[in-house]
Amino acid sequence: MYVQVELVYRLYDRLATGPGGLKSTRILAPVAVRISGALQMSYWDYVVTGLLLMWLVCDMVHSMRSYFTKILQAQIPSWMCSISTNSMDFLNLSHNLLTGFEQNPVIFQWAQIRTLDLRSNQLQGSLPLPPPSTISYLISHNQLTGELSPLIFNLYSLEILDVSFNNLTRQLPHCLSNFSSLSVLDLKRNNFHGIIPAAWRDDCKLRMISISYNQLQVQVPKSLANCSSLQLVDFGNNQITDTFPSWLGNLSELRILILRSNHFYGVIDQKPKTKGFPSLRIIDLSGNGFVGKLPSEYIDMWEAMKTIQANHMTYMGENIRPNFIDVDTYYGEYDYSMTMFNKGVKLEYDKIQDIFLAIDFSNNRFERKIPEIIGNLKGLNLLNLSNNLLKEGLDLSKNKLSGKILPELAQLTFLGFFNVSYNKLEGPIPQGKQFDTFQSNQYEGNLGLCGAPLTKKCEDFGD
Repeated sequence: MYVQVELVYRLYDRLATGPGGLKSTRILAPVAVRISGALQMSYWDYVVTGLLLMWLVCDMVHSMRSYFTKILQAQIPSWMCSISTNSMDFLNLSHNLLTGFEQNPVIFQWAQIRTLDLRSNQLQGSLPLPPPSTISYLISHNQLTGELSPLIFNLYSLEILDVSFNNLTRQLPHCLSNFSSLSVLDLKRNNFHGIIPAAWRDDCKLRMISISYNQLQVQVPKSLANCSSLQLVDFGNNQITDTFPSWLGNLSELRILILRSNHFYGVIDQKPKTKGFPSLRIIDLSGNGFVGKLPSEYIDMWEAMKTIQANHMTYMGENIRPNFIDVDTYYGEYDYSMTMFNKGVKLEYDKIQDIFLAIDFSNNRFERKIPEIIGNLKGLNLLNLSNNLLKEGLDLSKNKLSGKILPELAQLTFLGFFNVSYNKLEGPIPQGKQFDTFQSNQYEGNLGLCGAPLTKKCEDFGD
């Protein structure tokens, strides 16, 4: 096949004039690629020595993403696994059509590799083991099968492990919880079963753990409390049977807690014996068997939800990229991700904005009234309390509430009374269902509100 390729290389240390001149090149990083057809691996069939960094990712330049359909396809040749064995620091072959390795079993010989990125290909077979020097190993969105080998936990430098969106099976190795160097562990969307490893060490460095969409059972291990730096815990869509893990409330940095669609049950303690999740921004307990009153004492302690965040585009994740020019410290970066239902639609959040604040307690058996303290959560973007046994109304009048009325409140069909008068609310009033029955005096004293049942139309406010 005739392949037309335009490559613009950014080379550090030495500028090479062609394949022969790459022998002493330390970094190969295409910053722009325009291609028609598929770039076969034979195009790169020459030996490069002294290479520190190779970057062949199809969507590195996002503004050119529309040009890319195929960059590399077929298998990764055996010669690539043996080039620059003493100097390669970074290899990125993500977002291509690679199906496997010519050499099987895969033996990587790069003694100095730090980041190995093979995400979003079509790799098949068992999970390849990266070299012992690896800090970041990203191999999600492939077609890998078999087990998560215990041998991978001999990689004592590994900080980020992402094997999500594969077809890995069997039980998780017990030694997983002894892996003290890990800061990110992403195992979601596989077919793991059995129990969650339970002996997390006192020196645990985990900041993110996601095991959602597997078939894991039993309980949430209490030793996770040793992981004092945890920011995200996602155990959603498994078969876990447990009461609410209130002890996680002592994790002062925990921002996201997702326990959706399991077999959690019982009453959530109304008088927390912990710090009460002070940094929590997103909590999803939907699709379980919780009963009793909504946990108003906890809700009142969620300080991070009480402030309307500045509208800046920052994302939750791990940044282990202090300086791109200093390539010896360039190990990559990792964005946290999650799945959540928003207005009845399941959404995959590949990145999670810092300003996104959400509560989903739907599809449980919570009862009695909605606590008025919810009105203090001024920064909420999403609130879902549907399909519970809640009743009565919600009176938030004569407070100092600001911002908009959440449109999700219109989904609370049990809400027979709603009063937000004499606050500082603004924007359109939700319409439909029981909101069509509320009177105008239930909104008075909010100069910024518009829409029915008020006489002020929203276009009058430029909305």
